[in-house]
Amino acid sequence: MEITFIILKPDAIQRGLVGELIARLERRGLKLLALKLLQVDESLARTHYAEHAGKPFYNGLIEYITSGPVVAMAVQGPSAIAVVRKTVGATAPLAAEPGTIRADYGLEIGRNLIHASADAADAARELHLWFGDGALLSYERAIDAWILER
Repeated sequence: MEITFIILKPDAIQRGLVGELIARLERRGLKLLALKLLQVDESLARTHYAEHAGKPFYNGLIEYITSGPVVAMAVQGPSAIAVVRKTVGATAPLAAEPGTIRADYGLEIGRNLIHASADAADAARELHLWFGDGALLSYERAIDAWILER
């Protein structure tokens, strides 16, 4: 089972899409392990987006992610990283496949609603950064027998 990290960005919160976006991930069969609503400070934003430092869009990205509350979450499932990225869609909403979150709800790359870890290394780093150690829950779901082959 993989665990991955997701941020529902300020535009998702402001547009009232939190419930819909979480529901879409849960309907895929992913299990929530952690969930929190928070206001991102500049330090966390700069650490999270450090790989983009120096790029032309970096300052705007920092300003945007700190402009309002976000929902940070951890989800688990088989191939969770790939499943989440496929569900989210391409970074640019116009390039995202129909039926993905970004294709269904986004118009511009700078307001694309959601962040999803790119790979296992990013997921581990982001989960630690946003939740620390020991914050992810471990529990059984009765429905897993209907979602997962064992």
